[in-house]
Amino acid sequence: MNHCRIATITISPDPPSAGSSFGIRLDKLDKRTLRRSWAIQLVRRTGYRYAVLCGSILLPVSSWAANPFLDAKDDKPVSAKFRGTEWSDEIGRDEIPLTARVVTTRIAKMPWGAIFKIEFTDLKSRAKKHREIRPDYFIVTDDRIVLLNEEDNDAAVKKISTMDNPPTFEDGDVRGITSGKLDHEEGPWTTTINVTGDECAYLTSHNSGHFSKIVWKKGVGLVEYASGYGARADGYRLKREVTSRKR
Repeated sequence: MNHCRIATITISPDPPSAGSSFGIRLDKLDKRTLRRSWAIQLVRRTGYRYAVLCGSILLPVSSWAANPFLDAKDDKPVSAKFRGTEWSDEIGRDEIPLTARVVTTRIAKMPWGAIFKIEFTDLKSRAKKHREIRPDYFIVTDDRIVLLNEEDNDAAVKKISTMDNPPTFEDGDVRGITSGKLDHEEGPWTTTINVTGDECAYLTSHNSGHFSKIVWKKGVGLVEYASGYGARADGYRLKREVTSRKR
């Protein structure tokens, strides 16, 4: 194998009384000041990592490791069937079945992360009023899943996708983490994000009864999505159908 060698030269400045120039001192450097290394030196600069090869070639390397809870190998939409229930004052005391198709699409990829759009389509139930669930946009880094909640999300996606580094995130916008636990309180809202095994659960609740829940699963993505308003005045809960492999 052809190995590359990297030489590092350490030069000390002349003391005021030395009376010798920089060139003379450089000529007097002996071979012991050269430290050879067979390893590739990685230097992090402005959010990127560069591999220094043979002391002269810089190759950009992405510093983003895929988030295990929300990732995609390409930009093709991935759909899954979700099933659950919905409730409202109009429906009455009992919950009724609700089904939907959830489509997850990576719509932007950056050196530090990606942006995903999750759409809820083909919602069906026997309720007289057809339920609609707005799509969600998520900024994903190696350790965070963050809700993008702008007036014009499509315009925000275009702007963020050109950034060299991820924007600053508020704890209140975080919808997923990769390890541990995150607690957050803001006014009457209490939020907990907890990773247990291969699942990450986000749960936020208001003292009046409003709530929202999102569950992510490693290697799968979104597996549960629920939201409720008031004391069961309106809401729904959807869970991803588990498909069994045929033998």
